[in-house]
Order: sequence, then C-alpha cells, then structure tokens
Amino acid sequence: MNRAVTRIFLSTTNGIHVIKLNAINWCCNKIVNRRIIENFRNLQAQFNSALDSEQGDVPGWVLVVLMTTGLVTGIWTVAQPRLSSILKNSLDNMNSIR
Repeated sequence: MNRAVTRIFLSTTNGIHVIKLNAINWCCNKIVNRRIIENFRNLQAQFNSALDSEQGDVPGWVLVVLMTTGLVTGIWTVAQPRLSSILKNSLDNMNSIR
C-alpha cells in the first residue's frame, strides 16, 4: 500500500519530495516491523511462562487418576452383581425377540 501512495506522489512532486517520502515510508516500515517482532516476542514469552507454570502439576494428575480408579473399583465391586443381571436379562430379551 505504501508503494501505491509513493507512485501517486512521484507523478505530482519534484525529486526532493520523492526522496523524503521514500525515506518516510522506509522508516514507517521499519517501525511497523519492529512492533510486529516485539509483539511476537511478548506473545512467545507469555506462552513460555504459561508452560512453565503447568509443569509442576504431575502429582495432582496422578492423585486424580488414582482416586478415579479407586472410585470405579469400589462402585463396580458393589454394583457388579446387579449390573451383570441387568445385562444378562437385556441380552436374553433380545434373543427372545428373534
């Protein structure tokens, strides 16, 4: 977009103004590029700090897995006879439909 603006001014101004305009465009591009790089570096730093804060939570996840396993085992031990009879009755009913 800056090049299109530069072309318009090339046809309407003398050589001195064109050189100034090209220098201004070059400086603006450098400033924009620097801001993009700074924003990218800030985003990368935020991402890295978020990763660092999550690394120490392994014991918590192990505890969650162990507690879930314990709950499923306990519930299955208590409910296994009833669940087996429900499954057996439903399969028998499906066989009698044929």
